[in-house]
Amino acid sequence: MRNLIDIILVTGGGLGLFLLGMRHLSSGLQAASGEGLRRFMSLATGKKSAGVATGVVMTILVQSSSIVSVMLVGFVTSKLMTLSEAVSVLIGANVGTTFTVWLMAFAPSPEILGLGMIAIGMFMYFPFRQGKLHHFGLAILGLALVFLGMAAMKEGVMPIRESARLTAMLQSLEAKDLAHVALVAAISCLFTAVIQSSAASIVIFMTFASAGLITYETAVSALFGANIGTTMTAWLAAIGAGPAAKRTALANTLMNVIGSIICLPFVLSVFVPLGRLIFPAAVSSADVMLPIAASDTAFSIIRGVIFLPFTGVLEKVLEKLVPQKEAEVPHLTSLNMLAKSSPAIACERAAFEVRFMAKTVSNMFTGLRTILTQGKNRDEEDKIFASEQLLDDLQRETTQFLGEILPRRMSAHYAALTADLIKTADEIESISDSQTSVLKAIKRIRAEGERLSGGDLAVILEIHDAIAELFTACTGDGEARIALANEVKMKIRAARELELRRVGGGSKTGAVLATLDMINAYWQIRGHALSLSFARDILA
Repeated sequence: MRNLIDIILVTGGGLGLFLLGMRHLSSGLQAASGEGLRRFMSLATGKKSAGVATGVVMTILVQSSSIVSVMLVGFVTSKLMTLSEAVSVLIGANVGTTFTVWLMAFAPSPEILGLGMIAIGMFMYFPFRQGKLHHFGLAILGLALVFLGMAAMKEGVMPIRESARLTAMLQSLEAKDLAHVALVAAISCLFTAVIQSSAASIVIFMTFASAGLITYETAVSALFGANIGTTMTAWLAAIGAGPAAKRTALANTLMNVIGSIICLPFVLSVFVPLGRLIFPAAVSSADVMLPIAASDTAFSIIRGVIFLPFTGVLEKVLEKLVPQKEAEVPHLTSLNMLAKSSPAIACERAAFEVRFMAKTVSNMFTGLRTILTQGKNRDEEDKIFASEQLLDDLQRETTQFLGEILPRRMSAHYAALTADLIKTADEIESISDSQTSVLKAIKRIRAEGERLSGGDLAVILEIHDAIAELFTACTGDGEARIALANEVKMKIRAARELELRRVGGGSKTGAVLATLDMINAYWQIRGHALSLSFARDILA
């Protein structure tokens, strides 16, 4: 009983160190890379080979195929990348993730490596409180925890050899035929889906194999399940998002599932001998990690070769399986909380919502003009009020979402972009409030039994059109924007003075005050539109 508790605590603690290290390693590398990750991802557009290469390098850089798959969900949903391009990147990511396995396999002494990296990392992490050195220090410390976690897991599984019951249970999983190969793959798939790290799952099976607790064949069989289980992360990122996100997650799952089904019958006849062929000197259980790593890479490459020629066909199949029943419109749930695993994803998703907010405001301008020119229009009025409520919700949710990632580790670029996104969402929502104020003033004039005269209507329409143009040009040329803003200012001042002279001149005071409220609302919109000049990169 005591040995069992020790096994669970030490092995579980080692797994915890490994996963924590992987998270810090990925977080540090992403923060140090900054905007470079986003620029590098743009290289995936165009040729399939470029997408595969991008996926390989990206996964090596961030040390997580799960992070890359989540990023792809965000990029496809935001229309920054086509589904076919994302599939090419996924193929590369599945190859790149084997780098971690190779790293673990070549580690001569995980304990010494881990402690040595802690010594190096602390001199970069602690003296520098920000900047690339600080982030690289975190990445090195994360890698140190990965090695120490691996060492702890090795130490934790050793007592299992002293337990006849546990040894017999592990031996019953020996992959001696196709049925047992499939059973081991299924167990590995479930375990990987829970911990959401194929690298950690594979390293655990490698550790068992190096300790002589399971056979080399069993460890190789586990590779196929681990590659399927890791796709769970992309599905979690796609929850609540639109069809594009679900297609990306499904593409990742289909490639891994179909690839495993195709290759599973050849585990014992091809993949097991292949590892031994590449590393013939690895004859003892202690050396088994290198052949396992070779088999893992071979499987990823073969799977990629199978699917790469058919990325276009796969895209069409996915469009059939996940149809787009209606126009893909952002919803509050599309700000998936898993996107916070990467500042790049979080900012891209928030920017997608903010651009939708800007488009909604433009539609509100069109609706207001229809009401001004045609008179009472219940449908347009309801749309404007509904849009204003929607933008209130979007602004609140976007601000809350970005506010939660601000304390997280990110580069200076994404920290500044996050602040700009919060400000942009606030300015746009304020414009929608002022547009609603214009509509309420129109309804008050109507309630007074009045209507805007031909001259007054012409002035209001002139202001409205100029304000709508200013909003559209808010991120355009600076001099032209300022000139247009000054023109709007003069029009509003003239209209206000005209209305003030009408007070007490026979016109109904309520109608005059309502018209003044309209003019003041347009003045407020002018100020908010000018404030959006900083949002060129967000709204362009």
